[in-house]
Parts: sequence; C-alpha cells; structure tokens
Amino acid sequence: MQSNLLIFPNAGTTKNSTPTEEKTITKYDRAQEQFIELLAMEDLDRQLDAKPSIASEFEQALSMAIEAAYGNDRSDEQAHRFLQRILYRINRLKLFWYDDLRHYNNERSLYLSSCRDQIEAAWQQWELAQFDVAALQQLDVKQALIERTSADLDPLLSQSSRYIREEMTESGYRHLLAIGSFDGLVEASHLSRILGGVANEVQCTLMRVLIEEYGNGRLSRKHSTFFAQMLAEFGMNTEPEAYFDLVPWEVLASTNHNFLMTERKRYFLRYSGGLTYFEVAGPAVYKNYMVAAQRLLLSEVAVGYWELHIREDERHGRWMLDDVALPLAERYPNDAWELLLGYDQQKLMSDRAGTAVVRSIREAE
Repeated sequence: MQSNLLIFPNAGTTKNSTPTEEKTITKYDRAQEQFIELLAMEDLDRQLDAKPSIASEFEQALSMAIEAAYGNDRSDEQAHRFLQRILYRINRLKLFWYDDLRHYNNERSLYLSSCRDQIEAAWQQWELAQFDVAALQQLDVKQALIERTSADLDPLLSQSSRYIREEMTESGYRHLLAIGSFDGLVEASHLSRILGGVANEVQCTLMRVLIEEYGNGRLSRKHSTFFAQMLAEFGMNTEPEAYFDLVPWEVLASTNHNFLMTERKRYFLRYSGGLTYFEVAGPAVYKNYMVAAQRLLLSEVAVGYWELHIREDERHGRWMLDDVALPLAERYPNDAWELLLGYDQQKLMSDRAGTAVVRSIREAE
C-alpha cells in the first residue's frame, strides 16, 4: 500500500474557541514550553535555587490548571491536557529512549518530583472519587474477578465500537494508528518495572507475559515491531512519540496511571488488577479494528499487530486471572479488594480513552 507521510492538524488548538479559551490555551502552551526548557537545563535544582523566577510562569499555570481540572464540578479539558502532558514528560524519564544521555541529567530532580507529586495528589483524589471503595471492600473478590473477566471477554458493542467497525474511513484508520503508536511502540515497558523481587509463581507468570510481549527476545517478533510495520505500510512516522500532539489527555492519563502504579510497590495489587483487565479486554477491542480493516480491504501488514494481540492476549488474559489475580487474592485477603479497584479503574480509564480516540478520529475525518 502506497501513501504519503501523514500531516496531521495541530492538536494544541481547539475549534471554535472563545477568546477566553484561546487565552488560556496560549498560557498553557507557553507554560509547557517553559517546562520543556526547564527539563533541558543542566543541574535544574541548583539553577532554581539560584533563580526561582525562571519557573514562575510554569508554576502559575500549574496551580491554575490543577484548580481548573480537579477543583470544580465541571473540569476543564485544556487543564487536563496540560497536566497530563507535564506529568508524562516527567514520567517518561523512568524509561530509556536510546537518545542523548544528557536528556536524563534531571531524572532525579527534587523539583520535578515535587511537580509530579503535586499533580498526582489532586489527580488521584479526583480519580478515586469516582469509585465506591467501601462497596468494593465488601465483595467476594475472587467471585467478582471471575464475573468481571467473563463479562469483559465478549462485551456488547458500544456506540464507539460500532463506529469503528461500520463507519471509520481509511483516513480515520491512519489517525487511529497515529494515536495508538504512542503506546504501541513502547508496549510492556510499564510491566518491566515491577518484575524485580522474590521469586514466586505470580512473578514468573508476569515474566512470561513480558517475554511474549518482547517477542521472546527477538526484535523481529516484538509487538512494537508489528506496530511499526503497520505504520510503515501507510508511509507514517515509526519513531516513538512522533504523533504525541494528537494523543488525547485521556490516553495520557491511562499511561501516567500505569507509571504511578508501577512506581509504588504498595500499589502492586491495583496494578495487577488493572493489567488483568487490559489483557482480558484487549482482544475484543482489537477485533473491532480487525473488522474495520477487513471492511476497508487493508493488507495483512496493516493489521498484523491486531492479529498478534488477539491471539496472544486471549492466553494472557487467562494467565492473569488464574495465575496472578486469583492467587494474589488468596495471599492478601485483607487487601484483595485493591485488585478490584485496579481492575475497575483500568476499565474506566480505557473506556474513557477509547471514547476520546473515537472523538478525535471523527474530528479528523
């Protein structure tokens, strides 16, 4: 399939924005650019100690955005976007991108850590407020996990799923790939961050999942390689984060949530519950993309990643339930409800992100 390199519209502006909204967007954009400059500074903490004013505009925007996103009944989309992008730029320093080593000079900056903690504290409180934690604590965790995974293996088609299957054009499919590349080209990196520790059956199962995601140690079989091949089939950019400006804040939030869950070992159960949902529900999502691709008469290369995931994630879903989630529920009976919280949080975030992606596709088309 032949195609020119896609040129996408700038995602930093909003159609039909009011003058007030445009002023806010500009303020957030300036603050983000200032933050990128801060990230690149040599010995950031020392420079801020000597001249705190170099971060003043960013800090004002940060405080404003936290209030706008999490302090009001009606949260502000631009504030969410700004906060999740700032949080991601801090979190991505946890991964190695095989780029200039100087990019990591500030990876342990106390200032960056304080910015991350400030955003996460407000954001996570806002996210948790959407769940009845007390009710989750009263459930039979193992039975609830079995029921949830059974329902999510073959869910009813949502409005978004029907749109993808029945209406999305080839242009929309390319837009889907562009957004999907944000995660698809660095897939399983979060999982790799939690595997250290005492050997046990749960750890070994998670390692098996990771190994398969990484193509059993062969780059040609790594899942991200298949995603890059899909992009190349359309003449699209195969570099990680190439389409970062297109990524909705809802997708960034899911990624940042995984950074947090894998950073804190106290959240191991929540992460395991979330990964269980992700592996169980994945095939149903990828089947929607397969149906769309078949309707559009796309090549096998243009759908290779979805085919691989449908096949492997069906197996991974069973492993996650039988060999990770249920054994963890037995080992930690007093905290097992956290598996359900992690599962339900990942489902909510995935549904929210999926809706945002479809909305972005519709706007692009």
